[in-house]
Amino acid sequence: MKQSTELMDVFKELLKKERLSSQGEIVEALQKAGFNNINQSKVSRMLSKSGSVRTRNTKGEMVYCLPAELGIPTTSSPLKNLVLDIDYNDYLIVIRTSPGAAQLIARLLDSIGKAEGILGTIAGDDTVFVTPKNSKKIDDTLSVIKQLFH
Repeated sequence: MKQSTELMDVFKELLKKERLSSQGEIVEALQKAGFNNINQSKVSRMLSKSGSVRTRNTKGEMVYCLPAELGIPTTSSPLKNLVLDIDYNDYLIVIRTSPGAAQLIARLLDSIGKAEGILGTIAGDDTVFVTPKNSKKIDDTLSVIKQLFH
C-alpha cells in the first residue's frame, strides 16, 4: 500500500476535479490509482478530516469538493469579485454571490461580527442574509459591508 501522505494528495487531487458524487466513486477512483486497501469508511474519515463537502459543480451536479478556504478569510481582490449584489430592507441585508461563495462571505462577515454591527449571518449557496445588531442602524452596517466588497 502506498504512503498515507500520498493517499491524501491523490484524494485531494480527485476532489479538486469536482466529478465524484458518492463515496463509492471515490473508493473506486482511489483503487484505480493503486490504493487497494481503501473502503467506504476510510473515505468517509478522509472526507471528514479534510473538511470536504458535497456541493454543486459548474454542471449543476452534486459532487464532493474541498473547502474553498480554511481559517478566517481576508478581503483580498478575488474575494471581492465573488460578491455580485448587495441589497437591503429595514431589517435585513441580502448579499448575492457567485455560486458556492456565500458560505465564505458569511464566514468573513461573522469574523468581523458585532463590532461592525452584524448580529449574524445565514448562508446558502449563492445568497447571504445578514442581520444587523440594531435595525435602526442598518445603514451603518450596510456601509461597512459595502466598504469590504466594493
